[in-house]
Amino acid sequence: MSIKTCGKIIPEILEGYGTEIIFGIPGVHNIEMYGGLPQTHIQHITPRHEQGAGFMADGYARASGKPGVCFIITGPGMTNIATAMAQAMQDSIPLLVISSVNSNHQLALGEGRLHELPDQLALTSQVSVYNHRLTDVNNLPKVIARAFSIFTSQRPGPVHIEIPLDVLKQDASHIDTTPWPLPDSPTASITAIKPAVELLSSAQRPLMIIGGGAVGAAEPIVQVAEYFNIPVLNTNNGKGIVPSSHPLQVGATPSLECLREELENQADVILAIGTEFSETDYDFFFLGDLNINGKVVRIDIDMSQLFSNVKPDIPLLGDANKIMQLIATEISQYSTPQTPNNQRAAQLKSSAITHRDKNYQAFFDTITATVPEAIIVGDSTQPTYFAQAFYECEKPRRYFHSATGFGTLGYAFPATVGAKLAQPNLPVIGLIGDGGGQFTVNELASAVGINADITFIVWNNSGYGEIKRFMNEQDIPAIGVDIYTPSYANLAREYGFQSWLVESMSDFSEKLALAIEHRGPSLIEIKESGVVSNFPF
Repeated sequence: MSIKTCGKIIPEILEGYGTEIIFGIPGVHNIEMYGGLPQTHIQHITPRHEQGAGFMADGYARASGKPGVCFIITGPGMTNIATAMAQAMQDSIPLLVISSVNSNHQLALGEGRLHELPDQLALTSQVSVYNHRLTDVNNLPKVIARAFSIFTSQRPGPVHIEIPLDVLKQDASHIDTTPWPLPDSPTASITAIKPAVELLSSAQRPLMIIGGGAVGAAEPIVQVAEYFNIPVLNTNNGKGIVPSSHPLQVGATPSLECLREELENQADVILAIGTEFSETDYDFFFLGDLNINGKVVRIDIDMSQLFSNVKPDIPLLGDANKIMQLIATEISQYSTPQTPNNQRAAQLKSSAITHRDKNYQAFFDTITATVPEAIIVGDSTQPTYFAQAFYECEKPRRYFHSATGFGTLGYAFPATVGAKLAQPNLPVIGLIGDGGGQFTVNELASAVGINADITFIVWNNSGYGEIKRFMNEQDIPAIGVDIYTPSYANLAREYGFQSWLVESMSDFSEKLALAIEHRGPSLIEIKESGVVSNFPF
């Protein structure tokens, strides 16, 4: 009878914390972690590249709200997944990466061992919020507990645990695999909240801004917005927290000049919830850093983020949902509900709409009309730049992309697979460009492997269209941007997809309906020249 090694009990411990899926590629150095999987109910998904594993886990986490978990090999496995970890780091996505590393007595010797890095932990320290090498099997339960405590009680992000090969094989039969109790998320006190409520109550022109850190606080956010009739702006990761149909939802990026004017110079009190005021959300069009003249009430679970980019007049440290619930309860003691008047929100929305491009709007209107409940997962491509500015949805976790934050390419193919695994009963659409698609086109095989009902939309402008536009505007020769692009419709068909090539918006509407009805993966390739000539900004 084989012993229960450190590697073999890892799946058992993870299952105790609610892990349902592990994304990973088995290799010589991490197969010990696979020995215990058959004794659990955890599903294993094999991507075609470790970067794909990270993006799948990221998409799973964003769509479900649960941590994405990966098993990765030493060396090249870690360098491959580092980009995905960086994207998750920028967007505060809970990601647990458990990797192998060379045996303790082999580390840092530079003797040419298989997959050897001089210091793998140093590499991953730049893309993780907690980074640990397990040197004693007895510490395994506490290290994994610490990882999950980070996900539940502070600003989340990637956690990396590396385990030397000799430790993976240590006897762990005596280890208690029962999950540890996890801490609750912190909240501010009533004493700290009262000045914020008083300030909001006296505001003449309040404004609310919500980011990804507010994704779990939809109900009290809507209550407070309605109580004070506060127009609501949101960042990309805050889409859907206030439904797009709500009269207080402005429905456009705060990077637009007309909305920045309201934010910087017109609003007298700003309630900012779970947002870091980052460049990719507030200066997407490179207008310059924010200069806010009104009072700022800022809510964030991360102390360092409370003081990044914009100075708060009232900083409130804690979980956005808990603090907003306290504010919603407290406001009734300071004033009575105002007479409904959504004129400001309507005016701001009207100003923003004038900047919308009708072609891209028609594209997203078609998706909304055909698949109103869809989760859309975007990559860095022309339609997602429009979506960052103007697309809104009715519920949180229904739209996300990689164009903001770290801004990586190749995200959508694998992340869409992860999102579908997280929400199997919802339609899921992946939106990617022909250039970015070639970074991870191999992950089409992953979608076929699980026979997922996924629809990919490839926006084909025969190269890196957005970069070419920047080059042209700055009088730089368009070098390296007109690349060879395969026929995605044909390529997908070879992978086992149902696929179509469309060259008009009316054709797109028809083919999208067919794709959604299809059981299994499908792909629509859109020739940009058939639907829109250029991006308006």
